[in-house]
Amino acid sequence: MANPSVETVNTPGDKLMLTAGVLLVLAGFVGFFWLSGQEWYVRGAALAVGLIAGVAVGLLSAPGKGFIVFAKDSYKEVRKVVWPTRKEATQTTLVVFAFVLIMAIFLWLSDKSIEWVIFSVILGWR
Repeated sequence: MANPSVETVNTPGDKLMLTAGVLLVLAGFVGFFWLSGQEWYVRGAALAVGLIAGVAVGLLSAPGKGFIVFAKDSYKEVRKVVWPTRKEATQTTLVVFAFVLIMAIFLWLSDKSIEWVIFSVILGWR
């Protein structure tokens, strides 16, 4: 059975709203470039109005409302996270750096040992 929590845009009204939102965003970009001879704030206003209107229309659709609910739930979950203290983060970082240094030395020694065995012992070079 398919995942019942997956939502698709099925209603014509939602499709129309999402299409209108995309078109408004595109209109903002087109207006920005079409007004290339105008001052920067006029071009910026055209872009901002198009983006804001497009996002607003998109968020008024059912998938947009679902996104808002998802964003609120995500924010609630992030607030539940127990973040490490500065001391814990510093200690963890130092352990990672130490491990990386030890592994670098180990890999360098392994590489030089294999190089010595192949070139000096087996092939007799050098």
